[in-house]
Amino acid sequence: MLPILLIAACLGCKKKEPVGPPVVVITKTDTTFGQQNNEHISVLTQHNDNSRAGLNNQETVLTTSNVNSSQFGKLFSLTVDDEVYAQPLVVSNLTIGSGMHNVLFIATVNNTVYAFDADKGRLYWKKNFTELGMNPPNSNDMASSWCTPYNNITYHIGIIGTPVIDSLAQTIYFVARSKNGSAFFQYLHAVNIVTGAEQPGSPVMITANVPGTGDGNINSVVSFDPLRNNQRQGLALVNGVVYISFASHCDWNPYHGWILGYNSTTLQQQIVYNDTPNGEEGGLWESGMGIAADPQGNLYVVTGNGTVGKPSTYTGGGNGTNETGSSADPTDPAGRSESAMKLTPSGNTLQISSYFTPTNYVDLNVNDLDYGVMGTLLIPNSSYYVTGAKNGNLYLLNKDNMGGYDAVFDHAQQLIPLNASMHCQPAYYKGSTTEFFYVWSENDQLRAFSFDRGSNKFITNPIASTVPGPTGQSGAVLSVSGNGTKDGTGIVWASYAMSGDAESFLTPGVLRAFDANNVTKELWNSAQNSADFVGNYAKFSPPTIANGHVYLATFSNRVIVYGLK
Repeated sequence: MLPILLIAACLGCKKKEPVGPPVVVITKTDTTFGQQNNEHISVLTQHNDNSRAGLNNQETVLTTSNVNSSQFGKLFSLTVDDEVYAQPLVVSNLTIGSGMHNVLFIATVNNTVYAFDADKGRLYWKKNFTELGMNPPNSNDMASSWCTPYNNITYHIGIIGTPVIDSLAQTIYFVARSKNGSAFFQYLHAVNIVTGAEQPGSPVMITANVPGTGDGNINSVVSFDPLRNNQRQGLALVNGVVYISFASHCDWNPYHGWILGYNSTTLQQQIVYNDTPNGEEGGLWESGMGIAADPQGNLYVVTGNGTVGKPSTYTGGGNGTNETGSSADPTDPAGRSESAMKLTPSGNTLQISSYFTPTNYVDLNVNDLDYGVMGTLLIPNSSYYVTGAKNGNLYLLNKDNMGGYDAVFDHAQQLIPLNASMHCQPAYYKGSTTEFFYVWSENDQLRAFSFDRGSNKFITNPIASTVPGPTGQSGAVLSVSGNGTKDGTGIVWASYAMSGDAESFLTPGVLRAFDANNVTKELWNSAQNSADFVGNYAKFSPPTIANGHVYLATFSNRVIVYGLK
């Protein structure tokens, strides 16, 4: 039987990608097992697509009826050489090995990438991408004068941000880190997903500089620092450009928030953007979620502590709190920490098309209540962008008119206060009658906010689960699966630490499943049966749901595969 490709939308197409989920639908024949694999789904980027909604709405196998302790559980685990911070990705019906297979791609902090059969666990290839003669950096290399020991990352600091895959070009893109004595390097790799071989021109050493008088400048030039700048967000592939963003390790100055864009074919650097060239900090990390983007190529991000506007007096060398006074001009685009931004490519940089900075940005800086900690998402088929801060506020923004800065009043579409710190990854689902936005921060409950298309606001009395949630300073990471809007198919999947503080310590993890239309109804969790035990929780790596399987990264050097028994 001839393979029939039905590619509805995919990252890596040289035309504009839609933000509606999910990314690829493929029908082919699996010649190895003699089975017809209908409508297999690929998950090619962090949280499914560039909206970062975290929704696979073409999951036809798993339902609210069969995800239970008697029918659903651990099928097998895949052993790898180190911890997994990146979300596992899936390419369906890839011609590899002896036929067409669904393939799972896993990247570790030891700079190793694996290609496994996603259904059977067979290893097709693995390769380590540490530079020849070098080693991956480790947490001991990040010992700043005020953050010792550095324990936000257990040890190796190789591939941290989730890669992105171009299915048509059969290429996976990721950032790997290496060190040679006291010299540190970060490289963008473009690797063939069938063979593991580097594509032409790969890898490319990451370098960048912009004119500016900010922290760490030399002769009024601010340069990218491969030691201090942490690549934590998932990579984004938007209209033929691979975007990479950077924050810091433990607010170790000098650092800045960078976004760099590379041509996905030639790997030539096309975009260099620094959000605080005349100040400091402004890291982009969003609890590991990828940069959001729309089909027109605009990027949507939120920045953390640092300089807002044009500083009155720049002192430098702080820890996110030295810019404690009001800036001479808080609206100056040269400094956009503590802000949500719509960024539009313009020449070799990005221009701020719209932005929102909370009225109390000074308080956010002084008290380390960063705006840029929660993962953000674009509500599909709308003009709205959901963001959140450590101060417990959710901000719903009009993505095209975010509200700017006002010293008296926040001009957001909606502000919802929660008693939570927001180190988490939210998600979205559209059911037959109601749309939901889900968020589960540390020391709080899983909450499901209904989105009203009439007012374009959230209903402020959310449905809340009574299940005990994450503690410490790491909230839950969420994904959602369903078969369109069909009742009885929507499931919210939540991964978090069962106990302890996952921000700085290894902690046991748990995976839970809830009815997406009623999160007070828990369907299943991995603690119900000892055979389903997760191991150590992988913070900020959400579950990947594809083709009747749930793939969960861990800090126990393996990825667990769950499904129907």
